Amino acid sequence: MHIRGITDALRVEGVKVDIISLPGADPYASPKAMSPKHQATWLMKLVSRFPEPLFELAELAYNLVAGWRLLGYFRQHKDLELIYERYSLFMFVTVLLARMKRIPIILEVNDSAAVDRVRPLFFLGLATAIERWVFSKASGLVFVSGVFRDRALAAHGTLAPTIITPNAANIDKFSFTVEQRTQARIQWGLEGHVVCGYLGAFVPWHAIDQFVYRMADHLASAPHLKLLLVGDGATHPEVEAFVQKRGLQKQVILTGRVSHDQVPGLLAAMDMAVLPSAGDYTSPVKLFEFMACGVPPIAPDFSPIREVLKEGQTGWMFPAGDLDSAVRAVLSRSQSSDELSRVGTAARAYVKAERQWRNNVSQLVEFHLDLKKKRAGA
Repeated sequence: MHIRGITDALRVEGVKVDIISLPGADPYASPKAMSPKHQATWLMKLVSRFPEPLFELAELAYNLVAGWRLLGYFRQHKDLELIYERYSLFMFVTVLLARMKRIPIILEVNDSAAVDRVRPLFFLGLATAIERWVFSKASGLVFVSGVFRDRALAAHGTLAPTIITPNAANIDKFSFTVEQRTQARIQWGLEGHVVCGYLGAFVPWHAIDQFVYRMADHLASAPHLKLLLVGDGATHPEVEAFVQKRGLQKQVILTGRVSHDQVPGLLAAMDMAVLPSAGDYTSPVKLFEFMACGVPPIAPDFSPIREVLKEGQTGWMFPAGDLDSAVRAVLSRSQSSDELSRVGTAARAYVKAERQWRNNVSQLVEFHLDLKKKRAGA
């Protein structure tokens, strides 16, 4: 979604954009098509099963594949003005070739050897050394949060020029009519209820499973409230089994994995949304999608979220890691439909004015032109 957001916004402005991606990883495919089960090549499926050391060596070796493909592209495109790459661990060849060809390269940084990762690195020293070189030799770096930039700076000492650009969502992709909302609520059996939604992966670090377990004991005393949980993942079977065991199917609706074009309709059915947890340095795209759709979020008070969410104005926050507080917040906010509507309207207005992908592209273009002026004056 990061790649599509930036690419679409640039193309709207008349910029010609070509995409070079990992084979089988088309950023314009649907989430179902993007899953390894549906689209990945046999080689990608094999590599994904490698033990960690071998997997990381495969990532390192991919520089050879990427370098060959990039050199072929460069031979056909002599007037290339900018390379914009989503940074990947162990990936250095793009920066190396860009410097050799004197082509500006800006990296969008969403991962780093300097942060705690779900998948711990085996070759941490090597990854850190490569990253230190890449982050100092790129033309510019785009971080999704200030705390992320600060951690990278503390780890590496020197960074290329940087900007902070939180994620975004386009209003036109997250708009719906009263009829669409009514239809979605009827389809999922939500009419007459206040709906708290979740949209994303069912994985331990998002903690939607723990949120459901804590909320379960309160649902009987809140018959007006329903949970609409959209997505799939490692903890989904456990959550589904728990819901069935407790007989909560009427108040906890599990949709499973859906294609991205179904997302706005499901968001339309929600009155508020919860993000039980997120990375403490990340900028959750789903937060902006909720807000763009006029669905006020309840989210942990990590620094990147505090940078974009105004308490009581465009959403609400709870102490990160305190899921009991998240449950209390959902129960409390569910009592006031007027407040949900007011905050949701303000959240949508904020995204419309400041946090659409075109805003990110405007900042990116300004950054690129500023770097270009500095190079010319050097």
